[in-house]
Amino acid sequence: MITAAAIAQILIALAFISIPIVRHRYGKAAEAAAHAELTRQGVRPEVLAENGMRFDAGGHETWAPVGIASVMTALAALNLAGNEGGVTLSWIFQILVLLANGVILYSNLTAATSITAAFAKKGDPELARIDVKRFLDAAEGAFPRWVMPYLQNARHAIVFGGSLLVLIALIAA
Repeated sequence: MITAAAIAQILIALAFISIPIVRHRYGKAAEAAAHAELTRQGVRPEVLAENGMRFDAGGHETWAPVGIASVMTALAALNLAGNEGGVTLSWIFQILVLLANGVILYSNLTAATSITAAFAKKGDPELARIDVKRFLDAAEGAFPRWVMPYLQNARHAIVFGGSLLVLIALIAA
């Protein structure tokens, strides 16, 4: 059963690593589409960078998924090696990954609402003029059709399902 847990952890690592890979490959096109939409709305495209918004693989869009993938890979290695510490650490980190993915899913589902609220909090009239839904739709449209929703949903299914499999395997072990 521990081998099944380790395989699931490797699949979860691959699912997380897909995030920066896709953003690295298609992020510039998404940013260009977002800039074009902002220009169409009469908003300076520079407002994105000024407020820390990016569509590439920079910042937390790389370090967070790579960090999670690294932890999952290390746990899989420990579990495959028969190290008891791997089982203990898997209990801790697998639950954290499950919860973190819930936060990611919630963030994905409420992106337009939360960005609109964040822009409103800043009190910047330029940000207040942005039609966030159209802006996000333009950026999302620059990614290949298989990214959203297919890759995104597959990633969530692998992380949620794989995490449950890991926890069940740990119980059964």
